[in-house]
Amino acid sequence: MKIYQVVALVMGVSLAGGILYLVRRDHIYIRHGVFWIVIAVVSLLLGTWPPFIDMIGRALEIAYPPTLILLAAVLILMIKALLGDIAITKVSRDVRRLNQRIAILEAEEAPDVKPGE
Repeated sequence: MKIYQVVALVMGVSLAGGILYLVRRDHIYIRHGVFWIVIAVVSLLLGTWPPFIDMIGRALEIAYPPTLILLAAVLILMIKALLGDIAITKVSRDVRRLNQRIAILEAEEAPDVKPGE
């Protein structure tokens, strides 16, 4: 086994272990943890079996197959960022609605005070 394969193996296992630790400690949701576990497994697979990248590159007729990894990584990170923005927008909308409901409830409970009294 070559040194870069050992490094890829250690990185993949470390990433998977770190993600499992974060999920277990409830620092990230399980849904997000599954995404990162899949990323760790794919990086482990690609790092320990480089001919797989070449096979995919030949099938897609890409002249330099390692660029496929970079393209896929950028695409995946862009999708992840978009999903993060969608989640933040939803949470912001929910917080705004909750604030409005609290304001309505407080206005209903407030004693009737006439201006000028």
